[in-house]
Amino acid sequence: MESFIHGLGAARSLDLLQILTSLSVSLVLGVVLASAYRWTHVGPSYSRAFVQTVVLASIVSTIMIITVGNNLARGLGILGALAIVRFRTPIRNPRDIIFLFASLAVGISSGSSLYLVAVTGTFFFSLASLFLHWSPYSTKKTFTGMLRFSAPMESKLESEVTTIMREFTSNVEIVAIREAGQGSVVEYAYQVRLIDPAIKADLIQALKKVSGLGDINLVMQRETVEI
Repeated sequence: MESFIHGLGAARSLDLLQILTSLSVSLVLGVVLASAYRWTHVGPSYSRAFVQTVVLASIVSTIMIITVGNNLARGLGILGALAIVRFRTPIRNPRDIIFLFASLAVGISSGSSLYLVAVTGTFFFSLASLFLHWSPYSTKKTFTGMLRFSAPMESKLESEVTTIMREFTSNVEIVAIREAGQGSVVEYAYQVRLIDPAIKADLIQALKKVSGLGDINLVMQRETVEI
């Protein structure tokens, strides 16, 4: 009972040096997290504002923990104030959310004067993100393409085209077949997966040797590209 009453009482008092130390640690570690985010970010959705948010969120959470201290009433007050605020900024990448949580965790550790936990956790998290970025883990390197060509109506070229597809691709799926040229030509569209992206030109040359095929076009797309 006494501990509960004490929790409702005055918060722990810190001198200016302790406060500045906690804020400085959270600032430095927040910069480390932001740098790790910049080095490992992929895709065109890079946001300068989000990188700054990673640093500032660490400082804000440190201030909140210092303010609350061991005072239960202040903690409940801050929790209620945060519940009123509605954050409507969408974060599309779940990886960005993890970096934001890491920044808040660093700020909480710094505000609680658990500097060893804050430093160790920051560097371990940063090294883990760098490892996942540079390693082939979770990377699926497959090279797919959209192959289009046209052939005369009622032509019997299916066996020749199938033989070429088996030689250069590991998987073929027909996407569309439609008539063109007032019914004199049939246009084909295939989704193909090449065995090796270097043989793209060889596939096109092999198809060009088939008499009757025309308008041969192959557009490649690498599936590891993130948008």
